[in-house]
Amino acid sequence: MFFIASKVLGFFALPSNLIASLLVFGALLYVVGLKRGARGVIGTSIILLLLVGYWPVSNLALLPLTERFPAWQQAGGRDPDGIVILGGAIDPETSEARHTVELDAAGERVLAMLQLARQYPKARIVFSGGSANLTTAPVPEGPIAGKLLASFGIAPDRVTLENRSRTTYENAIFTRDLVAPKPGERWLLVTSAFHMPRSMGVFRAAGFEVEAYPVDWRTRGWIDAAVPIETLTRGLARADIASHEWTGLIAYWLSGKSRELFPRPTK
Repeated sequence: MFFIASKVLGFFALPSNLIASLLVFGALLYVVGLKRGARGVIGTSIILLLLVGYWPVSNLALLPLTERFPAWQQAGGRDPDGIVILGGAIDPETSEARHTVELDAAGERVLAMLQLARQYPKARIVFSGGSANLTTAPVPEGPIAGKLLASFGIAPDRVTLENRSRTTYENAIFTRDLVAPKPGERWLLVTSAFHMPRSMGVFRAAGFEVEAYPVDWRTRGWIDAAVPIETLTRGLARADIASHEWTGLIAYWLSGKSRELFPRPTK
């Protein structure tokens, strides 16, 4: 139920969908003869579209998320015992149809997975990714990631695939139960920088202590807080990501899936 509700409510929480809905509503008002109201709604929609699309509003919403957890530094510590990579970087439906591995905008997660697997040859590699598709037959990411790891020569006995998760909360719970981390082990968590605060919150609440290994930053840093965005689609995409994550942080905190509203580094 939580998964379905999050998908439905999340659709309307995205700025791009909200603006499109306002435009449709304005058109309906015009059709039924309420032209003054229609002009107001459509005009507001156009202003929002330009502000969100070109002004650094979306960067300002995204940057607190991406800058919350810094880039991981080993800092002389011992090598990690395991590495958890969260799904969301593979397009499973297209990959299955094309019989290849098709990555989406978060493809840096997969790149980091391959790099870390080579850098730490004794570490367990755990890919956690089912299917979050609500409208078509689900195709999990896990098996596709497994084939990719095998093609790069990563030994199968190092690899664990979690194929059932549909949400970040399920990533944490299912992965914890699958790998049963032992006290004192060192685990890294790889996901997009904007997704790291919510991910760390649910892994901590699940009792799975991990270290943040953020990738896929999307911005250069706080310098982008005052820089206009080059294209309308890029601005809308960043605004959608930020809105999705802030909504998720609040929902997870209110539902008890995370003990922290906005998780921060503990060291």
